[in-house]
Amino acid sequence: MDAVTLCECFARDGLQHEAAFVPTTAKRALIERFARLGFPRVEATSYSNPEVVPQFADASELLKSLERKPGVYYKATCANVRAVERALADLDAGYGANEISLLVSATESHSQRNLNRSRAEQWQNIADMARAAKGRFRLIGTLSVAFGCPFEGRVDPGAVVADFEKFRSLGVEHVALGDTIGTATPIAVREMFARIKGGTPIAHFHDTRGTGLVNYVAAYEAGVRWFDSAFGGVGGHPAKVKYGEGHTGNVCTEDLVNLFESMGIATGVDLDGLTATAELCERTLGRELHGRVTRSGLNPLLSA
Repeated sequence: MDAVTLCECFARDGLQHEAAFVPTTAKRALIERFARLGFPRVEATSYSNPEVVPQFADASELLKSLERKPGVYYKATCANVRAVERALADLDAGYGANEISLLVSATESHSQRNLNRSRAEQWQNIADMARAAKGRFRLIGTLSVAFGCPFEGRVDPGAVVADFEKFRSLGVEHVALGDTIGTATPIAVREMFARIKGGTPIAHFHDTRGTGLVNYVAAYEAGVRWFDSAFGGVGGHPAKVKYGEGHTGNVCTEDLVNLFESMGIATGVDLDGLTATAELCERTLGRELHGRVTRSGLNPLLSA
């Protein structure tokens, strides 16, 4: 079974959901622990407007304080050219991210509501950001609501594939398809990724309706080897945005790692430290999170 590349998203996608500010020192401790645990990619922060997303007002301070592990990619989200310029300034200062993500919505309605721009305007913004990055980062494209939109319903798979190719035409070879509201099914996932040729597709699914793990297995069966997840299943959308009641967060890292390893799929993650790290995430947020493995332990057959 081919190994997978996991990105731990707790410190960015996870914390964007939190209204209370998490201290910079706590974020640093988590990010460094994720890297030591074996994640080759870690979402570290976002160059967001601090008036809009106060959680990441400490982006540069955090990145400056991080002890880096060689070979690990530390990702920062960028919303516009100004954010890319901030990322470049930090890189020039010797402590920036080495991976940045660029976001576009698969539907017009979501783009207007989530980004306050039309899709055409956002694609121009993406092109401007990719050009401003000057080839100094690994660029990650993200397609929100690729499997279903809260405002428009079903999304045309052909349009999603066209957006994937549009990213590639701008020099963005790694593109995440987001199941933003948790409407994907294994059949839809397999059919979608079967349409994609070339590049590096990434699965970024939410577990809103308990389908995250089965959809990730379907993506793996369709050839995907890059996956995003977050300890405790946290995050999914900014604190000020809501798509519905109940759980809207990411697939739980501890559950996903346990599943892949139980299937004989190597994740590169240190299993001995997995649940302890999940518990640290819970202590950081001061509440019990959604990971089942945190409560039940790893599959005992893994050590048999």
